[in-house]
Amino acid sequence: MNSHTPSRLKAPSEPRKRTTMTIRPDYLADAKRLGITVSEAAERGLRDAIREAEAARWLEENGDAVAAANDWVEANGLPLADHRLF
Repeated sequence: MNSHTPSRLKAPSEPRKRTTMTIRPDYLADAKRLGITVSEAAERGLRDAIREAEAARWLEENGDAVAAANDWVEANGLPLADHRLF
C-alpha cells in the first residue's frame, strides 16, 4: 500500500461488524467449491471500490490543477531539466 492509503483501509486485524448481504447462489457455490472466504472476498472488493471512488473523487476535485500543471510543463518544460543527469 502507498502512503496515501487512508489508515482505515490498512488494518486487516480490525474488529469486524456483522452485516447481511444478498449474493447470487452460483457465486456462493463457486466460492465454497474454491475455498474462498466470502467475507474476506467481499471486504477486498469493498476496499477496492472505496479506493477507486476516492481516486475518482480526487481527480474530479483536482483535475483542473493537474491540467494546469501539465499545460505549464508543456509550455515551459520541466523545472530544472537542465540539471538532469540522464
